[in-house]
Amino acid sequence: MEKKVKSIIIAVASLFSLVHYGQTPSPDLLTPENHALVLIDFEGQMAFAVSSGSIYELRNNTAIIAGASKIFNVATVVTTVAEKSFSGPVFPEIMEFYPPTSTTYLDRTTMNTWEDVNAHKAIIGKRKKKIVFAGLWTSVCITGPALSALAEGYDVYILTDACGDVSKEAHEISIERMVQAGVKPMTSVQYLLELQRDWARKSTYVQVNDLIKKYGGGYGLGVQYAQEMLKH
Repeated sequence: MEKKVKSIIIAVASLFSLVHYGQTPSPDLLTPENHALVLIDFEGQMAFAVSSGSIYELRNNTAIIAGASKIFNVATVVTTVAEKSFSGPVFPEIMEFYPPTSTTYLDRTTMNTWEDVNAHKAIIGKRKKKIVFAGLWTSVCITGPALSALAEGYDVYILTDACGDVSKEAHEISIERMVQAGVKPMTSVQYLLELQRDWARKSTYVQVNDLIKKYGGGYGLGVQYAQEMLKH
C-alpha cells in the first residue's frame, strides 16, 4: 500500500512539473548563461561605407543587442580595429551600455578578431560553448571569426540585422556562406526576446520593455501605447 501511495505521489508531482514548467526547451535556444556576445568594430569609419541597410536601423539594432546583454548580464566582449588611428570611437549605443570608463575595448590590427591574441583569449576566456557575433563588416570582420570559432568546435550565431556591409550583396552572400558552414542566423529583437523568454520573469520585465520602447521602432510604440491605454 505504501509503495502504491508513493508511486501516486511521484506521478502527481511529475504531472504538476509539466503543467507548471512546460516542456524542456531546445538546447539551440540562447539563455543569459549559455553564451558569450562579441561586438566587433561598431565604429564610425566602418559605418560610413555601410549601404546594405539603414544606418538608423543598424544603430537601433545595435542598441537592442547591447542593452539586452547588459540587462541579462551576458558575458560580453567589445572589440575595435585601429580605434585611435583610423576607425574612430564605438557607436554611442555601445557606449551607453558599455562606457569606456568601465569597459576595456580590445583594439586590434587584424581584420579577423579570432587571429588577435588578446581578443581570442578574452572570448574563449568566457568559457561559453555558444558564441554570438555582431558587427561591421559582415563579409570580413564577422565571417572571419564566425568560421574560425566554428572550426574550433563552438556553436556560433550571428545577429544579421546588427551587421552591415558595403553592399546588400556583400552582406547577404556573407550570411549565406556562414549559414552553409553551420552558423545560425538571428535578429536583434529575436535575441532580446529569446533571453527574456517568459514575461513572468519580473526581474527583467521593465528593463526589456523600456529598451524596446526606446529602440524598438513600431514595436516599441506599440508597447508604449498598450501601457498607456491599459491604465484606463
